[in-house]
Amino acid sequence: MDASFWHNRWQTNQTGWHERAVNPLLTTHFPSLNVPPGGRVFVPLCGKSLDLGWLLPRGYAVAGAELSELAVTQLFAELKMDARISEVGKLKHFHGEKIDIFVGDIFDLSREILGPVDAVYDRAALVALPEAVRTRYTAHLKSITALAPQLVIGYEYDQTVVAGPPFSVTSDELRRHYSDSYTLTLLAREDVPGGLKGKCPATEHIWRLNKRPG
Repeated sequence: MDASFWHNRWQTNQTGWHERAVNPLLTTHFPSLNVPPGGRVFVPLCGKSLDLGWLLPRGYAVAGAELSELAVTQLFAELKMDARISEVGKLKHFHGEKIDIFVGDIFDLSREILGPVDAVYDRAALVALPEAVRTRYTAHLKSITALAPQLVIGYEYDQTVVAGPPFSVTSDELRRHYSDSYTLTLLAREDVPGGLKGKCPATEHIWRLNKRPG
């Protein structure tokens, strides 16, 4: 699965992962991250998520990484915000009031380019990636965010029945990626109504990750 897969999905409007409302797991559990007032939240593989528009009016700054420039253009249009666009390294930087979105390959995003963040909100970013990429992604995310606390939302289902994305990421796999640096707390687990793509039972789960002391 390469970049052309995702570009094609955006160009043909096959964006089934884009939720038409703010994710209720975010609104319920975001306070548990204890992000300071005015804190900066990083949203990897953010698309044009309405969740960004939920965070901004609550006084938080938002940073995001997204492969599709079309998605980011649509995001700023829907936020009714003009973007100042510049190039930084291999990435395009879309900047608005309290919002910075970096367009391109997330692996080209460094800690220096991203800047400090107080929390990470991973809504279906990890599960968008095939298994071979997830270990590299989680290591990179830990590095560029300096182990900022995270909310991670994903899915579990029988991967032999439905091909991803979204891919199934079990609690055991999540622990393999993160338990060396974080304490993991399961906040909620819910059945997906109608199953995944209507083909097999699935659960959606949300975890809070806090940096291990010491």
